[in-house]
Amino acid sequence: MLRSALLAAGRSPSVRRLVEANPLTKPVVRRFVPGTSPEDAVRATRELSGHGLFVTLDRLGEDTLDASQAATTVRDYRQVLGVLAEHGLAERAEVSVKLSAVGQFLPSDGEKIALDNARLICEAASAAGTTVTLDMEDHTTTDSTLGILRDLRVDFPWVGAVLQAYLRRTEQDCRDLATAGSRVRLCKGAYAEPESVAFQEKSEVDRSYVRCLKVLMQGEGYPMVATHDPRMVAIAGELAARSGRTNADFEYQMLYGIRPDEQRRIASAGGRLRVYAAYGDEWYGYFMRRLAERPANLAFFLRSLATQG
Repeated sequence: MLRSALLAAGRSPSVRRLVEANPLTKPVVRRFVPGTSPEDAVRATRELSGHGLFVTLDRLGEDTLDASQAATTVRDYRQVLGVLAEHGLAERAEVSVKLSAVGQFLPSDGEKIALDNARLICEAASAAGTTVTLDMEDHTTTDSTLGILRDLRVDFPWVGAVLQAYLRRTEQDCRDLATAGSRVRLCKGAYAEPESVAFQEKSEVDRSYVRCLKVLMQGEGYPMVATHDPRMVAIAGELAARSGRTNADFEYQMLYGIRPDEQRRIASAGGRLRVYAAYGDEWYGYFMRRLAERPANLAFFLRSLATQG
C-alpha cells in the first residue's frame, strides 16, 4: 500500500510542487542523483570508475510530448558521450535511454521519431566506443520498445534491453532475447501495474526473477543482473557458475547511492558491477520510484529531513 501511495505521489503535480519547493529536499536527492548537468554525470563516472565500478548514465526526463524537448535530450546524450570519450571514460560507461524521453509518445509518428533519435544516440555511442541500453517503462510501452530495439539492433547489435520480472510476459521475453550478442538487464520493476499483467506479491516477483535469471544465464547472451537483494545477488552468482560463466560473462547492476559498500565489495572480489546513475533536472519521478522500491530508502529520506530541519 505504501509503495502504491508513493508511486501515485510520483505522478501528482501538486505533490511534485510541494517536494521540489522544499529547500531540505535537494540535498537528500543527491543521495540518489549525482547532479543535474553532463559535467556532474562525468564527475560521478570518474569517481565510480576509480573504485573499479562501471557506469550507465541516464539523462532524466520522460513522457515528453514536445519534439524540441526530445531533440534537447538527444543533444545532451551526444554531448555526454563525447565528453566520456574525451576523458577516456567510455570503456567504463555507457548510457541508458528512455524512449519516451526521445519522442515515443509524440502524437504524430512518435515511434519513428523515437527510433530516429535513438539511432543518433547509438551513432554517438559507437563513435565514443561504448554502448546504449534502452530502459523499459510501464507495460503499455513494452511492445513498442522491443520493436524499436529490434530495428536498432540491425545496425547496432550491441544495444541492450531491459526486462522487468514482475510482468507475467517477461519469462518468454527472456527466452526471445537470450541470444548470442544480446545484452539484457533484468530488474524487478518499478511501476504500478495491474494484476492482469504483473505479479503483485513480492514472493511472486522473486520467483519470476529467478526463473528469468535461469533463462538468461543458460542462454547465449550477456545477462545484466539489476538487483540490490542480497539473496538474488547470491542466486545469480550460483546460476552463473552452474552455466559455466566467468565474471566477464555477466554483470551486476545497482543504483547510484544504494548499497555502495556492497557495490565496491563485488568489484573488489572480481565481479563486474555497473552503477545506474541518473542525472538532470527532472529528478522527481525517478526519486519517488526509488523511495517506493525499498522501505529503507524512505526511512533514509525521512531521517535526513528530520536531521536537516
